[in-house]
Amino acid sequence: MRSSIHLIPLLGGLRSLAEAKPLDQPSVTFLSPSEVSPGSAHNVIIEYGGSADGELTITYDSCDGAAVVSDAKQRLGTTHVGDHPLAARHMDHEDRRPTKFVWLTPADTDGGCLRAFLNGELVGQSEDLPVTKRMARRSAKRSFAEVGGDDSMWFNGVAYLEQKQPDEAFVAAAKNKSFGILGAGMSGLMSSLLLDSVGIHNWKILESSERLGGRFRTVYLNGTSPEEGQYHELGPMRFPVEITDSETNETFPFNDQRIVFQLADVLNELNAGNESVQVKFWDWIQSSPNTPVDSPFRRPDGTFPGKTEVATDPTYANPTIYSNATAAADAIAALDKFKGLDAERIRMYATNIFAAYKQAQEDGMFDYSEVSYLRDVIKTDLNTTDEVSPSHIYWPMWEYETVYFLATKWVTVKGGLSRLPAAFEPLMKGRIQYGAKVNGLHYNENKTVSVTWKPTGAEPFETPEEVETFDYVMNSVPLNLLKFWDLPPYSSLLKRAVDRTLFGNAVKVALQFKTRFWEHLEKPIFGGCTRLTKPQLGQVCYPSWDLNATGPGTMLASYLSDYEATVACSMSEQEHLAYIKRALIQVHGDVVEENWTGISARHCWEQDEHHAGAFTMQIFSQQDLYLPAFYQTQFNTVFIGEAATFTHTWTFSALESALRGTVQLLLDMGLVDEAKQITNTWMARFIEV
Repeated sequence: MRSSIHLIPLLGGLRSLAEAKPLDQPSVTFLSPSEVSPGSAHNVIIEYGGSADGELTITYDSCDGAAVVSDAKQRLGTTHVGDHPLAARHMDHEDRRPTKFVWLTPADTDGGCLRAFLNGELVGQSEDLPVTKRMARRSAKRSFAEVGGDDSMWFNGVAYLEQKQPDEAFVAAAKNKSFGILGAGMSGLMSSLLLDSVGIHNWKILESSERLGGRFRTVYLNGTSPEEGQYHELGPMRFPVEITDSETNETFPFNDQRIVFQLADVLNELNAGNESVQVKFWDWIQSSPNTPVDSPFRRPDGTFPGKTEVATDPTYANPTIYSNATAAADAIAALDKFKGLDAERIRMYATNIFAAYKQAQEDGMFDYSEVSYLRDVIKTDLNTTDEVSPSHIYWPMWEYETVYFLATKWVTVKGGLSRLPAAFEPLMKGRIQYGAKVNGLHYNENKTVSVTWKPTGAEPFETPEEVETFDYVMNSVPLNLLKFWDLPPYSSLLKRAVDRTLFGNAVKVALQFKTRFWEHLEKPIFGGCTRLTKPQLGQVCYPSWDLNATGPGTMLASYLSDYEATVACSMSEQEHLAYIKRALIQVHGDVVEENWTGISARHCWEQDEHHAGAFTMQIFSQQDLYLPAFYQTQFNTVFIGEAATFTHTWTFSALESALRGTVQLLLDMGLVDEAKQITNTWMARFIEV
């Protein structure tokens, strides 16, 4: 809505004089906003008339009050425009006259008008702005977090802007700034999509590998295509969708995971007409009745019993034996009580991960690992503690993953999870540099950031560095790789977060067999995952797709993490494969030998030069300490990625960090309207702007 210009608002009769002013007399017209919300952030958009040169100040005051800057209820900010020497900072704006400004309204804001002063003289006034309460957006198809309530403001954009100096945050930056995105994993890709969505297209991704997706890594064995179904996941595998309460039979969704499905919808719409990159979901079978169980007992034929057999046949009973059963029971009860995972808490974790995080903070879940809680609080003896909770477990009791694995419905991407990042490929439009292995960031005197890199795999001693300079950088590279970078002098807290955040290791091995023999056993297995430690296979997952298909079949034969993965990856790939073959013969019998092809794929994430680890594994107390550091932009760099948020390891974590990071960047630039556009589309009420 275009607001009228009032050169002398106190004397309505002089409006005709204003209309008769010389054509080059400076004036300002207010175009936006048309209403105001208390305790919120707004963009003020103006239009200049005449030769507007000098010191520009914008205030908010009663519409009929004295037009004096010093008497105004609120001074939004001051800057210099046009031919003024100090307007050189606005070279990115036409005629050095910025037209978009930031307004942080006080909580007690009442009705009034915006006013523009040039060199102390009133040159424009808006119409009377109505004050409105902030209303929740309603639509038939709600975004992933909108359903969850607003009791966990994990990133408060208004507070973020308030901590800046008023004039520093006053002028909104021009959209023609340049943006470097480091890493083409899911958080980097999501950030590029979000920037495009608000009209910012001058971004470039630097990716050290030759592919999109980061830890999304579907392997298609024996040169097959996704449609042939001969694949498995060497990275993420599935998404929890909903959980059913076994007592009430009530089903409720995992609301945080909706971001994944919303992203797929957006990508499918952007890629409409290109069937090859459409993202589709189908069911993932997480639990199956006949998957083999870790047990010292064997069937008469020597193979491992299945889950249902162990649960129903007393001859397979294998209760855990503790050295002190009473002490162990007390320790387990103490942990259960502290975690408080009753039906109500489980529902909160599933339906509102933000509220669950807030509750976990208040309950002290991040202050202890299970071991430290038993030893330091309950005073459980050392041996019982190690029996109940292995002493090498150091992460906090933030139980979102426990609740995820209570899910009763899961889905995965048809054709493999790599199909999701592949859907970004048509959107790149030449704005990505593959094979660019970054080794440093340098903050320049002109407030730009120079990124140094070498071609991945290049001769390390003689190859000269490439340098690309951006106005802003969004860094999604795993923090552990940054330990060897040249970096600006970040705050002590951020530097410690980079130096001390730990990453877990993992190794996955996919195998192709001549047939899907597991579906033709006496007790057939149709999908499902199990965990086997004797022999040391870790997770074993049978494919959930193409059930009862003829021809070859592919399974995830081993998924080990942490210390076991380190040992497995110290073996040669063939040595490890031979171990897995012997182990599977123990589990399933000679049918493994009969169907063996030797066609396989292994990925050791700790040895991956682009990641040097599989996922973030913060020690207890680190999360509360380090997370605020990521919520502050330092040296024009915003940190994103699954390490820089409040959950880790899952796709949601990466996508959520991109949302927060992009909004944070837009607020740094003063682009409040654009930040609101993203929050309204994706995050609803969870980011306060």
